[in-house]
Amino acid sequence: MNATSPLSPVISAAHNALRLDFPLKPFAIRHQLASHPLLTLPAIAHLAASLPRDLIEYNSGDAAISQDPDTVKLVPLDPVEVVNRIETAGAWMVLKRIETAPQYRALLEDTLLSVARARGFNSLQDAGFEQVEGFLFVSSPYSTTPFHLDSEDNFFVQIHGEKFFTIYDNHDRSIVSDDEIERSMTRHRNLKFDDSFAPRANEFHLFEGDGCFVPYQWPHWVRTASSYSISVAITWKTAAVRRNNDLHFCNSLLRNLGMPQLPPGAHPALDAVKLAVYRSVVGLVQPLRRSESLRRVIRRIALGKRANYYLKGA
Repeated sequence: MNATSPLSPVISAAHNALRLDFPLKPFAIRHQLASHPLLTLPAIAHLAASLPRDLIEYNSGDAAISQDPDTVKLVPLDPVEVVNRIETAGAWMVLKRIETAPQYRALLEDTLLSVARARGFNSLQDAGFEQVEGFLFVSSPYSTTPFHLDSEDNFFVQIHGEKFFTIYDNHDRSIVSDDEIERSMTRHRNLKFDDSFAPRANEFHLFEGDGCFVPYQWPHWVRTASSYSISVAITWKTAAVRRNNDLHFCNSLLRNLGMPQLPPGAHPALDAVKLAVYRSVVGLVQPLRRSESLRRVIRRIALGKRANYYLKGA
């Protein structure tokens, strides 16, 4: 049977975690994707050659946990060279939105369908797996992904190599405040890390075939060991997550105009008005995002002048 057949349990978890802990707590998973032909270095190099350049981000893997985004060191190689030389390139790379390639979309959707069925649902829609997206990570030995959070839920699967995935409770505002959450989502994802956070960590030690569930906005940092690493983040956004994300972006835009805002949920009636206006504006801009050059302009306007730093020289 194909490893991504929707009839096979591509992702599984112990102690009924898919029913009891999902989607509120992180937990370990196992998966059957480690030998998938689309997740080998030659296939990834081919994907890197075909993706729009602004969907590929890479830099030096020699980064601090609390890395200042203004001092990120870049790698003077093109994307395909980074993949082909990953064992010695000293690099960290992510290929974004891999679902735009049809074969990768099928891989992601089949994998999530196996989870939906394990939870008693017959379709991705019934299980709440909406706006499915994939992010493929390729990292050199001893690379660090700085402390950050993501704006979607995520099954993170380790394909090759050894990785340490360290995650923190997103309800603990002494680790990441509401203001920092907004800034991380709307400016740069990197967050400030303090060594005092360490005792509150939940660390997953991953080898090929391992993985973990990462709930929405749970801050984390990641490091590789002595071999190169391939990992995939299989993500989705529910209607509630999309609403929260849109409110964060709306609040950020209003704040830039000198109008302080309360975090999402603090004023539901006002949230509804802001959401309606914001989505109307986004609907007008969305057709422009089909152009890579216009996507760069929109990112610069919305996220600041350094939003496209990873495209320097591209």
